[in-house]
Amino acid sequence: MSKTNNISVKNLSFSYESEKIFTDINFQLFTKDFIAIIGPNGGGKSTLLKLLLGILQPLKGEIKIFGKKPNDISLKLGYVPQNTNINKNFPIRVIDVVLQGRLGVSKKFWGYSKKDIEIAKEALKQTRSYEFLNKKIGELSGGQRQRVFISRALATKADILLLDEPAASIDAKGQIELYGILKELNKSKGIIVISHDINISFSFANKVIYVNKDIFIHDSPAINKDKILENIGNAKEHVCPVELMLNKEMCLHKQKDSK
Repeated sequence: MSKTNNISVKNLSFSYESEKIFTDINFQLFTKDFIAIIGPNGGGKSTLLKLLLGILQPLKGEIKIFGKKPNDISLKLGYVPQNTNINKNFPIRVIDVVLQGRLGVSKKFWGYSKKDIEIAKEALKQTRSYEFLNKKIGELSGGQRQRVFISRALATKADILLLDEPAASIDAKGQIELYGILKELNKSKGIIVISHDINISFSFANKVIYVNKDIFIHDSPAINKDKILENIGNAKEHVCPVELMLNKEMCLHKQKDSK
């Protein structure tokens, strides 16, 4: 894969007024990775996502995606925000919500073209939501609505989907189904997702970014668990927080199994 297909972050610094969030951060990732961003509240997870999207601008340094600044390729980045609460009484159909993803993309001056509608329907099929096509968005469960909002991001024809805690407030079954859909989408698109559930992140992602004012990047245990455990055993000075969390999770599982 060529370098222009990388997410490249160089000497990145960012602050909210006097509060420093990141200082001289450097990393590279492939845009076809399934990346889970984890870490404590206030550590900078959402800030990192917004910097990658171009919603926030670095105080210093640069971010390049496909060799360009995020604002220059915004149509290639599909965003699903954390707060997708809506007025459940607002009478908008699911298909109309998804078609919002065509705004600014469609070449039609007024309304939506036949092609736009076909793209929206295909996006619903990709998230297993086509059966909700003509339902009002307020009639759906939280997990179903989230799949519709992912469909809206897909309708932009983005190459990378960036999601801020998409499984929050969804039951365990719904979370697994949602991540299964994202894993399927990852065959053709990059996925970057903030997750509060470490187990799910480790199960589906191939890269894990731990964010807490600094950034640590690791292969997901789903990809290379044995290597990570070997690093823990051989570590002399630094152990990545992802390694520590994996070791803790395995200890907890062993305790449960021994009862």
